Amino acid sequence: MQPRAQRFGNKNPLARLQQFAQAKPQAQPVEVEHCELCSVPLALQHRHLLEMETRQVVCSCDPCALRFQLVVDGRFKLIPRDARALPGFHMTDGQWDSLSLPIDLAFFLYSSTAEKMVAYYPSPGGVTESLLPLDAWETLVADNPALGEMEPDVEALLVNRVKQSRQYFLAPIDTCYRLVGLVRVHWRGFSGGYTIWDEIEQFFTHLENTARPISSTSHSAPRNSFGNGYAISHSALDDA
Repeated sequence: MQPRAQRFGNKNPLARLQQFAQAKPQAQPVEVEHCELCSVPLALQHRHLLEMETRQVVCSCDPCALRFQLVVDGRFKLIPRDARALPGFHMTDGQWDSLSLPIDLAFFLYSSTAEKMVAYYPSPGGVTESLLPLDAWETLVADNPALGEMEPDVEALLVNRVKQSRQYFLAPIDTCYRLVGLVRVHWRGFSGGYTIWDEIEQFFTHLENTARPISSTSHSAPRNSFGNGYAISHSALDDA
């Protein structure tokens, strides 16, 4: 196993997330991953942490991961395990159109280091950050109190409005990057080709079937304040 510093290197802060998202299924058995904190072998399904300084996803065993469950302003944040469905989410076509995103897929999260809301969408080149300010975010929070349940940095509002779909989830950040990897791998030509849309539909069908419902306590006052005034800068994040 490589030393921790050598594993992380000096990549773009989100490079490891993109590398994680772009991993393709292997025909041969995959090498067993190890916890990057204590080195024990990991099951195929295991927990992830977000290292705040580097913005890198770190594989972790359950005991190590749970050490960071209630930690505030620590080196790592525990990425939630499950997506949460938002079947009653309210977002008008006008609100969506005002974001002027080039694709009807996006995820929105609060960056505690940047102290602002950020929006990303998947593209053939990887994850891309939106240029536009999120003027409508405060209205969305007022109309959808469950957004106050989002965990900063590690959980996002994931939106699917492809074709006639209107699906909304509070999703772990690694789930969002799996979607980015799917788009990157299957996109063909200018419009995406024929396969990509079936792959996206299957992704969200699986997510809908496995997501747990939002807690009834989410209808109370939001615990996180993601109000207006958060501008969005634009950058196509570097490849891994």
